[in-house]
Amino acid sequence: MQTLYLEFKDSSLQDRGQWASKAEFLLAVAGQIIGLGNVWRFPYLCYKNGGGVFLVPYMLFLVVCGVPLFLLETALGQFTSLGGVGAWMKICPLFAGLGFASQMMILHSCVYYIVILAWAFFYLCSSFQTRLPWSHCNNTWNTGVIHTSHTHIPHDPSVVLDLSENATSPVIEFWEREVLDLSASVDRLGSVNWRLALCLLLVWTVCYFCVWKGVKSTGKVVYVTATFPYLMLLVLLVRGVSLPGAVDGIVYYLKPNHTRLMDPQVWMDAGTQIFFSYGICLGSLTALGSYNKFNNDCYKDCFRLCLLNSSTSFIAGFAIFSVLGFMAQEQGVDIADVVQSGPGLAFIAYPRAVSMMPLPQLWAVCFFLMILMLGLDTQFVSLEALIMSVSDLYPTLIRRCHGREILLLLVCLVCFLIGLLMVTPGGLYVFQIYDHFSCSGASLLLLSVCQSVAIGWIYSADRFSNNIKAMIGYQPLCIFRLCWRYLTPNISVCVQGTFGFSLMFWSPLTLANGVTAPVWATVMGWTLTLSSVSLLPLWAIYSLMNTPGTLQQVKKNPLYHTNSSIREVAVIMETAYSHEASR
Repeated sequence: MQTLYLEFKDSSLQDRGQWASKAEFLLAVAGQIIGLGNVWRFPYLCYKNGGGVFLVPYMLFLVVCGVPLFLLETALGQFTSLGGVGAWMKICPLFAGLGFASQMMILHSCVYYIVILAWAFFYLCSSFQTRLPWSHCNNTWNTGVIHTSHTHIPHDPSVVLDLSENATSPVIEFWEREVLDLSASVDRLGSVNWRLALCLLLVWTVCYFCVWKGVKSTGKVVYVTATFPYLMLLVLLVRGVSLPGAVDGIVYYLKPNHTRLMDPQVWMDAGTQIFFSYGICLGSLTALGSYNKFNNDCYKDCFRLCLLNSSTSFIAGFAIFSVLGFMAQEQGVDIADVVQSGPGLAFIAYPRAVSMMPLPQLWAVCFFLMILMLGLDTQFVSLEALIMSVSDLYPTLIRRCHGREILLLLVCLVCFLIGLLMVTPGGLYVFQIYDHFSCSGASLLLLSVCQSVAIGWIYSADRFSNNIKAMIGYQPLCIFRLCWRYLTPNISVCVQGTFGFSLMFWSPLTLANGVTAPVWATVMGWTLTLSSVSLLPLWAIYSLMNTPGTLQQVKKNPLYHTNSSIREVAVIMETAYSHEASR
């Protein structure tokens, strides 16, 4: 007869919490995975990599990597009721470094991702002026050599127009001189821009109060932050497709170029986009899933959320490229000359297009509100995942009295202080270094391989599939077991190999305005990368040295070296379902 182990709950500890409804879980995950990359990265990658042809590698990576890993992480959290670190310690202690590595990546991303929101908040405040400050050249920060092809701005004799190559535009000068006060080199950080620092502080304050009561507060806030961007996206889409030149932009967005399928870079872009946009290997999905009830149907939720994510990316392309097509027609240039990705789209290309529309303030407010909401829920949900992972490791210390609130305050304060480096004149360069190195595609691919090996081979894909059955009452499709064992790790290794091959042609990172990253910046960047991925082998070595038994025992029976409550729950649930099925 099998012995059952009972755990006694310390009544002085605060409850871990659960989602009040399935809607809260779905909205929280949607808010986490649907972010800025859906709006400013996917449409650009689709245009750059052969239009509609890009959907071929994108869908392939979605089916064999995106959806299987999405289900793996969500189900792992729901099955263990633990965050990113605790879940791996329970399931496979040898690979618990996956949890630590993912939380380190989240910590890095919390530092720099929120800076984008500070920029967006600055633009949002500026959008309430009677005349958009980036739409004309009569500002104190403008230089004397400016050109504009803005057809809706009345002529002002005080504006110096210069169509030479050395001329710049008011939207670029607003971005570089007013918002960033950009320096000429990364070596010249300069003093903190107090206006951006205030914006950064305000955004951090909002994030703190969205998370400070845990799932109770997060679950309510996402009703606004996860749904409002869709309203704004719909408004901008309707406005965009009604503009002259919109059709040309949409054609550029989707026009197929089949020859691009032969380019390895296209496949690498598709793979990394799946990992970035689905929040895979960051531990957030595991943390959010851990708040579910044990019998929640995470399998169907997985398909719903993946469909929503990819559909949002695709539709956002219509909203963006319709406006870019309008801007290209207004300026009399090719669309290729106005298309940008990342911050260049959000803070240069789109604001320039908005300034050409009637009622530009209205469309600017809609756009930057959408950017803020898209970024906010990604930020505070990531923060919630980080805090919960630490709380699961030290429950008696953190889930007592106001321990959680104090920990959250310390994390926010430290991240804010580090983020001040990015609101200096040289801050954009620091931001780009963080963005390039701290959560790179190569790092995520490495984690995906390790996750697949841990679940597919060491813990056993069949065993994990049975765990999912214990929760939802039926087995997932066999394709998932095939992916966890073979397809996902092998395809990730192939893409990783492409990254490795590209290192043969490595050159220093090129930053804004063509500035080359100095040696110290490159060293700092690789230090950020190693600070997370190095935790994988370091933890494995530590685990092997401190776990009793032989190597084979550690690998084959990892669950039996941990608390058995999870195993017992699975046995009880499986028995119950088997009994129900036999009736």
